[in-house]
Amino acid sequence: MSAASPPRPDSAALADELEQVRARFDAIVSNTPGLVFQFVLHADGSVSFPYLSDGCQALLGLTAAELHARPSRFLDLILSDDRKSYLDAMQASAAALWSWNWEGRIWVDAWKDVKWINLRCTPHALAGGAVRWDGIMTNISDSKQEQLEVRHSRARLAELSAHAERVKEQERTRIAREIHDELGGNLTAIKMAVAMLAARLDSSGADPALRDKTDYVDALVDRTIDAVHRISLDLRPAVLDLGLVEALEWQVKEFEKQVGIACTFNANQRDVELDNEQATALFRIAQEALTNIAKHAGATRVSVKLARLRHHVSLKISDNGSGIRQADRAKPASFGLRGMAERARALGGTLNLSHAAGGGTVVTIKIKRETERAALIAAAAGATIAGENISAVK
Repeated sequence: MSAASPPRPDSAALADELEQVRARFDAIVSNTPGLVFQFVLHADGSVSFPYLSDGCQALLGLTAAELHARPSRFLDLILSDDRKSYLDAMQASAAALWSWNWEGRIWVDAWKDVKWINLRCTPHALAGGAVRWDGIMTNISDSKQEQLEVRHSRARLAELSAHAERVKEQERTRIAREIHDELGGNLTAIKMAVAMLAARLDSSGADPALRDKTDYVDALVDRTIDAVHRISLDLRPAVLDLGLVEALEWQVKEFEKQVGIACTFNANQRDVELDNEQATALFRIAQEALTNIAKHAGATRVSVKLARLRHHVSLKISDNGSGIRQADRAKPASFGLRGMAERARALGGTLNLSHAAGGGTVVTIKIKRETERAALIAAAAGATIAGENISAVK
Protein backbone atom coordinates (compact mmCIF):
# COMPACT_ATOMS: atom_id res chain seq x y z
CA MET A 1 0.00 0.00 0.00
CA SER A 2 1.63 3.30 -1.09
CA ALA A 3 2.09 6.22 1.26
CA ALA A 4 -0.43 9.01 1.02
CA SER A 5 0.69 12.15 -0.88
CA PRO A 6 1.16 15.30 1.25
CA PRO A 7 -1.78 17.65 1.11
CA ARG A 8 -1.42 20.37 -1.55
CA PRO A 9 -2.04 23.95 -0.46
CA ASP A 10 -5.14 25.46 -1.96
CA SER A 11 -5.11 28.51 -4.20
CA ALA A 12 -6.18 30.82 -1.40
CA ALA A 13 -3.20 29.81 0.75
CA LEU A 14 -0.85 30.35 -2.21
CA ALA A 15 -2.36 33.74 -2.84
CA ASP A 16 -1.91 34.71 0.81
CA GLU A 17 1.69 33.58 0.81
CA LEU A 18 2.38 35.45 -2.44
CA GLU A 19 0.81 38.58 -0.99
CA GLN A 20 3.02 38.32 2.10
CA VAL A 21 6.15 37.97 -0.04
CA ARG A 22 5.07 40.93 -2.14
CA ALA A 23 4.38 43.01 0.97
CA ARG A 24 7.83 42.20 2.37
CA PHE A 25 9.44 43.08 -0.97
CA ASP A 26 7.52 46.36 -1.18
CA ALA A 27 8.54 47.21 2.39
CA ILE A 28 12.20 46.58 1.60
CA VAL A 29 12.06 48.58 -1.65
CA SER A 30 10.19 51.49 -0.07
CA ASN A 31 12.93 51.82 2.56
CA THR A 32 15.75 51.53 0.03
CA PRO A 33 17.21 54.92 -0.97
CA GLY A 34 17.16 55.47 -4.70
CA LEU A 35 15.47 53.60 -7.51
CA VAL A 36 15.20 49.80 -7.60
CA PHE A 37 14.79 48.61 -11.18
CA GLN A 38 14.91 45.85 -13.74
CA PHE A 39 16.37 46.74 -17.11
CA VAL A 40 16.37 44.54 -20.23
CA LEU A 41 18.53 44.85 -23.33
CA HIS A 42 16.75 42.86 -26.04
CA ALA A 43 18.47 41.02 -28.87
CA ASP A 44 17.33 43.65 -31.39
CA GLY A 45 18.97 46.44 -29.35
CA SER A 46 15.75 47.81 -27.84
CA VAL A 47 15.44 48.29 -24.09
CA SER A 48 12.70 48.07 -21.49
CA PHE A 49 12.14 48.52 -17.75
CA PRO A 50 10.05 45.58 -16.50
CA TYR A 51 10.14 46.96 -12.96
CA LEU A 52 10.61 50.44 -11.51
CA SER A 53 10.14 51.29 -7.85
CA ASP A 54 8.35 54.34 -6.48
CA GLY A 55 11.69 56.20 -6.27
CA CYS A 56 11.65 56.71 -10.04
CA GLN A 57 10.18 60.20 -10.08
CA ALA A 58 12.19 61.43 -7.11
CA LEU A 59 15.45 60.41 -8.78
CA LEU A 60 14.81 60.92 -12.50
CA GLY A 61 11.98 63.42 -12.58
CA LEU A 62 9.90 60.92 -14.59
CA THR A 63 7.10 58.68 -13.39
CA ALA A 64 7.44 54.93 -13.72
CA ALA A 65 4.58 55.00 -16.27
CA GLU A 66 6.42 57.55 -18.44
CA LEU A 67 9.59 55.46 -18.43
CA HIS A 68 7.67 52.24 -19.08
CA ALA A 69 5.99 53.88 -22.07
CA ARG A 70 9.27 55.15 -23.56
CA PRO A 71 12.33 53.46 -22.01
CA SER A 72 14.71 55.32 -24.34
CA ARG A 73 14.00 58.48 -22.34
CA PHE A 74 16.50 57.30 -19.74
CA LEU A 75 19.34 57.53 -22.25
CA ASP A 76 18.10 60.99 -23.22
CA LEU A 77 18.48 62.08 -19.58
CA ILE A 78 22.20 61.27 -19.58
CA LEU A 79 24.44 64.20 -20.52
CA SER A 80 25.99 63.78 -23.95
CA ASP A 81 29.52 63.74 -22.52
CA ASP A 82 28.63 60.71 -20.35
CA ARG A 83 26.53 58.66 -22.76
CA LYS A 84 29.43 56.81 -24.37
CA SER A 85 30.74 55.59 -21.02
CA TYR A 86 27.21 54.46 -20.10
CA LEU A 87 26.72 52.49 -23.34
CA ASP A 88 30.24 51.03 -23.21
CA ALA A 89 29.72 49.85 -19.63
CA MET A 90 26.36 48.30 -20.55
CA GLN A 91 27.78 46.43 -23.53
CA ALA A 92 30.78 45.19 -21.54
CA SER A 93 28.49 43.91 -18.78
CA ALA A 94 26.19 42.22 -21.29
CA ALA A 95 29.07 40.54 -23.13
CA ALA A 96 30.84 39.19 -20.04
CA LEU A 97 27.83 38.98 -17.69
CA TRP A 98 29.77 41.02 -15.15
CA SER A 99 28.27 43.45 -12.68
CA TRP A 100 27.43 46.82 -14.17
CA ASN A 101 28.68 49.73 -12.10
CA TRP A 102 28.48 53.17 -13.68
CA GLU A 103 28.56 56.78 -12.53
CA GLY A 104 27.41 59.68 -14.63
CA ARG A 105 25.38 62.86 -14.89
CA ILE A 106 21.76 63.28 -15.88
CA TRP A 107 19.70 66.37 -16.65
CA VAL A 108 16.48 66.44 -14.65
CA ASP A 109 14.21 68.72 -16.61
CA ALA A 110 11.61 68.84 -13.85
CA TRP A 111 14.06 70.72 -11.60
CA LYS A 112 16.34 72.18 -14.28
CA ASP A 113 19.26 70.58 -12.54
CA VAL A 114 22.13 68.17 -13.12
CA LYS A 115 22.43 65.11 -10.89
CA TRP A 116 25.19 62.58 -10.46
CA ILE A 117 23.81 59.05 -10.26
CA ASN A 118 25.36 55.69 -9.54
CA LEU A 119 23.98 52.57 -11.21
CA ARG A 120 24.80 49.13 -9.77
CA CYS A 121 23.18 45.99 -11.10
CA THR A 122 23.70 42.31 -11.83
CA PRO A 123 23.12 40.80 -15.30
CA HIS A 124 21.18 37.65 -16.16
CA ALA A 125 21.11 36.04 -19.60
CA LEU A 126 17.60 35.47 -20.99
CA ALA A 127 16.35 33.26 -23.77
CA GLY A 128 16.78 34.65 -27.26
CA GLY A 129 19.96 36.62 -26.50
CA ALA A 130 18.43 39.24 -24.21
CA VAL A 131 20.06 40.35 -20.95
CA ARG A 132 18.24 41.54 -17.84
CA TRP A 133 19.81 43.55 -15.04
CA ASP A 134 18.47 43.77 -11.49
CA GLY A 135 19.84 46.70 -9.56
CA ILE A 136 19.57 50.08 -7.94
CA MET A 137 20.25 53.69 -8.94
CA THR A 138 21.17 56.28 -6.31
CA ASN A 139 21.77 60.01 -6.22
CA ILE A 140 25.46 60.65 -5.49
CA SER A 141 25.47 64.38 -6.21
CA ASP A 142 26.41 65.29 -2.62
CA SER A 143 29.39 62.95 -2.54
CA LYS A 144 30.53 64.16 -5.95
CA GLN A 145 30.29 67.75 -4.75
CA GLU A 146 32.40 66.81 -1.74
CA GLN A 147 34.95 65.17 -4.03
CA LEU A 148 35.04 68.31 -6.16
CA GLU A 149 35.58 70.47 -3.08
CA VAL A 150 38.36 68.15 -1.90
CA ARG A 151 39.96 68.35 -5.34
CA HIS A 152 39.77 72.14 -5.31
CA SER A 153 41.15 72.19 -1.79
CA ARG A 154 44.05 70.00 -2.85
CA ALA A 155 44.70 72.28 -5.80
CA ARG A 156 44.79 75.30 -3.50
CA LEU A 157 47.09 73.48 -1.06
CA ALA A 158 49.32 72.43 -3.95
CA GLU A 159 49.48 76.01 -5.16
CA LEU A 160 50.26 77.23 -1.64
CA SER A 161 52.93 74.55 -1.22
CA ALA A 162 54.52 75.45 -4.54
CA HIS A 163 54.43 79.15 -3.63
CA ALA A 164 56.01 78.43 -0.24
CA GLU A 165 58.79 76.42 -1.86
CA ARG A 166 59.37 79.17 -4.41
CA VAL A 167 59.54 81.85 -1.70
CA LYS A 168 61.83 79.65 0.40
CA GLU A 169 64.23 79.14 -2.48
CA GLN A 170 64.22 82.87 -3.24
CA GLU A 171 64.96 83.62 0.41
CA ARG A 172 67.72 81.02 0.47
CA THR A 173 69.26 82.58 -2.63
CA ARG A 174 69.06 86.08 -1.13
CA ILE A 175 70.57 85.00 2.20
CA ALA A 176 73.30 82.97 0.50
CA ARG A 177 74.30 85.93 -1.64
CA GLU A 178 74.26 88.35 1.27
CA ILE A 179 76.36 85.99 3.36
CA HIS A 180 78.79 85.50 0.52
CA ASP A 181 78.98 89.13 -0.56
CA GLU A 182 78.63 91.02 2.73
CA LEU A 183 80.17 88.67 5.29
CA GLY A 184 82.64 87.26 2.82
CA GLY A 185 83.76 90.73 1.77
CA ASN A 186 84.08 91.93 5.36
CA LEU A 187 86.03 88.84 6.39
CA THR A 188 88.38 89.28 3.46
CA ALA A 189 88.99 92.90 4.52
CA ILE A 190 89.64 91.76 8.11
CA LYS A 191 92.10 89.14 6.88
CA MET A 192 93.97 91.77 4.87
CA ALA A 193 94.09 94.08 7.89
CA VAL A 194 95.36 91.30 10.12
CA ALA A 195 98.04 90.44 7.56
CA MET A 196 99.14 94.09 7.45
CA LEU A 197 99.19 94.22 11.25
CA ALA A 198 101.25 91.04 11.43
CA ALA A 199 103.80 92.47 8.98
CA ARG A 200 104.22 95.61 11.07
CA LEU A 201 104.58 93.63 14.24
CA ASP A 202 107.35 91.56 12.61
CA SER A 203 109.18 94.66 11.43
CA SER A 204 108.93 96.47 14.76
CA GLY A 205 110.08 93.57 16.88
CA ALA A 206 106.91 93.64 18.99
CA ASP A 207 106.06 91.37 21.87
CA PRO A 208 105.84 87.72 20.64
CA ALA A 209 102.55 87.36 22.52
CA LEU A 210 101.01 89.99 20.23
CA ARG A 211 102.30 88.03 17.21
CA ASP A 212 100.68 84.87 18.57
CA LYS A 213 97.38 86.72 19.00
CA THR A 214 97.63 87.99 15.44
CA ASP A 215 98.21 84.48 14.13
CA TYR A 216 95.22 83.24 16.16
CA VAL A 217 92.95 85.94 14.72
CA ASP A 218 94.22 85.18 11.22
CA ALA A 219 93.43 81.46 11.65
CA LEU A 220 90.02 82.33 13.14
CA VAL A 221 89.21 84.49 10.11
CA ASP A 222 90.19 81.61 7.81
CA ARG A 223 87.90 79.21 9.66
CA THR A 224 85.07 81.76 9.54
CA ILE A 225 85.54 82.26 5.80
CA ASP A 226 85.34 78.48 5.34
CA ALA A 227 82.15 78.38 7.45
CA VAL A 228 80.58 81.22 5.44
CA HIS A 229 81.44 79.40 2.24
CA ARG A 230 79.94 76.14 3.54
CA ILE A 231 76.74 77.82 4.78
CA SER A 232 76.31 79.62 1.45
CA LEU A 233 76.66 76.35 -0.42
CA ASP A 234 74.13 74.66 1.86
CA LEU A 235 71.62 77.46 1.31
CA ARG A 236 72.05 77.50 -2.46
CA PRO A 237 75.03 76.14 -4.39
CA ALA A 238 76.25 78.78 -6.80
CA VAL A 239 76.83 75.98 -9.30
CA LEU A 240 73.03 75.79 -9.75
CA ASP A 241 73.31 78.97 -11.78
CA LEU A 242 75.35 76.95 -14.29
CA GLY A 243 72.59 74.38 -14.78
CA LEU A 244 71.18 71.21 -13.27
CA VAL A 245 73.77 68.86 -14.76
CA GLU A 246 76.69 70.81 -13.26
CA ALA A 247 74.88 71.09 -9.92
CA LEU A 248 74.20 67.35 -9.70
CA GLU A 249 77.79 66.55 -10.67
CA TRP A 250 79.00 68.79 -7.85
CA GLN A 251 76.50 67.30 -5.36
CA VAL A 252 77.52 63.73 -6.20
CA LYS A 253 81.21 64.55 -5.66
CA GLU A 254 80.41 66.28 -2.35
CA PHE A 255 78.33 63.29 -1.23
CA GLU A 256 81.10 60.84 -2.08
CA LYS A 257 83.70 62.98 -0.31
CA GLN A 258 81.68 63.67 2.83
CA VAL A 259 79.92 60.32 3.31
CA GLY A 260 82.50 57.97 1.84
CA ILE A 261 80.03 56.05 -0.35
CA ALA A 262 80.97 55.46 -3.99
CA CYS A 263 78.60 57.55 -6.12
CA THR A 264 78.41 57.94 -9.90
CA PHE A 265 76.53 60.45 -12.05
CA ASN A 266 75.44 60.17 -15.67
CA ALA A 267 73.42 62.50 -17.90
CA ASN A 268 72.41 61.83 -21.49
CA GLN A 269 72.45 65.58 -22.27
CA ARG A 270 74.45 68.51 -20.95
CA ASP A 271 71.41 70.79 -21.20
CA VAL A 272 68.05 69.47 -19.98
CA GLU A 273 66.14 72.68 -20.81
CA LEU A 274 64.42 73.23 -17.47
CA ASP A 275 63.51 76.56 -15.93
CA ASN A 276 65.17 77.65 -12.70
CA GLU A 277 62.33 76.46 -10.43
CA GLN A 278 62.16 73.01 -11.99
CA ALA A 279 65.94 72.58 -11.89
CA THR A 280 66.07 73.69 -8.26
CA ALA A 281 63.24 71.34 -7.26
CA LEU A 282 64.94 68.34 -8.91
CA PHE A 283 68.22 69.27 -7.26
CA ARG A 284 66.54 69.44 -3.84
CA ILE A 285 64.90 66.04 -4.40
CA ALA A 286 68.31 64.58 -5.27
CA GLN A 287 69.81 66.14 -2.13
CA GLU A 288 67.06 64.69 0.07
CA ALA A 289 67.37 61.25 -1.54
CA LEU A 290 71.14 61.20 -0.98
CA THR A 291 70.64 62.34 2.63
CA ASN A 292 68.19 59.47 3.21
CA ILE A 293 70.67 57.00 1.71
CA ALA A 294 73.46 58.27 3.97
CA LYS A 295 71.25 58.03 7.08
CA HIS A 296 69.26 54.86 6.56
CA ALA A 297 70.24 52.72 3.56
CA GLY A 298 73.55 51.19 4.65
CA ALA A 299 74.59 51.32 0.99
CA THR A 300 78.07 51.01 -0.48
CA ARG A 301 77.22 52.18 -3.99
CA VAL A 302 74.91 54.91 -5.35
CA SER A 303 74.00 55.86 -8.90
CA VAL A 304 72.40 59.12 -10.05
CA LYS A 305 71.11 59.30 -13.63
CA LEU A 306 69.55 62.30 -15.36
CA ALA A 307 67.88 61.84 -18.74
CA ARG A 308 66.20 64.29 -21.06
CA LEU A 309 63.54 62.38 -22.96
CA ARG A 310 61.21 63.59 -25.68
CA HIS A 311 58.47 64.84 -23.37
CA HIS A 312 59.92 64.28 -19.91
CA VAL A 313 62.99 64.75 -17.77
CA SER A 314 63.79 61.74 -15.62
CA LEU A 315 65.97 61.64 -12.52
CA LYS A 316 66.77 58.19 -11.13
CA ILE A 317 68.68 57.63 -7.88
CA SER A 318 69.58 54.01 -7.05
CA ASP A 319 71.42 52.41 -4.14
CA ASN A 320 72.39 48.87 -3.13
CA GLY A 321 71.38 49.27 0.50
CA SER A 322 68.83 47.53 2.69
CA GLY A 323 65.81 48.91 0.82
CA ILE A 324 62.78 50.77 2.10
CA ARG A 325 59.77 49.14 3.71
CA GLN A 326 56.17 50.18 3.34
CA ALA A 327 56.09 50.82 7.09
CA ASP A 328 58.85 53.41 6.66
CA ARG A 329 56.70 55.34 4.19
CA ALA A 330 53.79 55.38 6.62
CA LYS A 331 55.75 56.83 9.55
CA PRO A 332 54.18 60.11 10.74
CA ALA A 333 57.59 61.79 10.88
CA SER A 334 58.66 60.68 7.40
CA PHE A 335 58.95 64.28 6.22
CA GLY A 336 61.86 63.65 3.87
CA LEU A 337 59.85 61.36 1.63
CA ARG A 338 56.82 63.61 1.86
CA GLY A 339 58.88 66.64 0.94
CA MET A 340 60.24 64.86 -2.12
CA ALA A 341 56.72 63.83 -3.11
CA GLU A 342 55.37 67.36 -2.66
CA ARG A 343 58.12 68.83 -4.80
CA ALA A 344 57.43 66.31 -7.56
CA ARG A 345 53.70 66.96 -7.28
CA ALA A 346 54.19 70.72 -7.53
CA LEU A 347 56.00 70.12 -10.82
CA GLY A 348 53.01 68.15 -12.10
CA GLY A 349 55.17 65.03 -12.09
CA THR A 350 55.43 61.63 -10.47
CA LEU A 351 57.72 60.19 -7.84
CA ASN A 352 58.14 56.43 -7.75
CA LEU A 353 59.80 54.35 -5.06
CA SER A 354 60.63 50.77 -5.95
CA HIS A 355 62.91 47.94 -4.92
CA ALA A 356 66.10 47.65 -6.93
CA ALA A 357 67.09 44.34 -8.45
CA GLY A 358 69.49 42.66 -6.05
CA GLY A 359 68.48 44.86 -3.12
CA GLY A 360 68.30 48.55 -2.41
CA THR A 361 65.94 51.28 -3.51
CA VAL A 362 65.29 53.21 -6.72
CA VAL A 363 63.81 56.71 -6.58
CA THR A 364 62.52 57.87 -9.95
CA ILE A 365 61.14 61.34 -10.66
CA LYS A 366 59.60 62.27 -13.98
CA ILE A 367 58.42 65.74 -14.89
CA LYS A 368 57.03 67.12 -18.12
CA ARG A 369 59.14 69.49 -20.16
CA GLU A 370 57.98 72.85 -21.50
CA THR A 371 54.85 73.00 -19.34
CA GLU A 372 53.36 76.27 -18.18
CA ARG A 373 53.66 76.80 -14.44
CA ALA A 374 49.98 77.60 -14.02
CA ALA A 375 49.02 74.33 -15.70
CA LEU A 376 51.37 72.44 -13.41
CA ILE A 377 49.79 73.94 -10.31
CA ALA A 378 46.26 73.24 -11.58
CA ALA A 379 47.22 69.65 -12.29
CA ALA A 380 48.97 69.17 -8.98
CA ALA A 381 45.85 68.13 -7.09
CA GLY A 382 45.21 65.31 -9.51
CA ALA A 383 48.78 64.33 -10.04
CA THR A 384 49.60 60.90 -8.71
CA ILE A 385 52.69 59.64 -7.01
CA ALA A 386 53.30 56.33 -8.64
CA GLY A 387 54.43 53.51 -6.42
CA GLU A 388 52.34 54.51 -3.44
CA ASN A 389 52.65 50.83 -2.58
CA ILE A 390 56.25 49.87 -3.11
CA SER A 391 56.49 47.04 -5.62
CA ALA A 392 59.48 44.92 -6.46
CA VAL A 393 61.17 45.45 -9.79
CA LYS A 394 61.04 42.31 -11.88
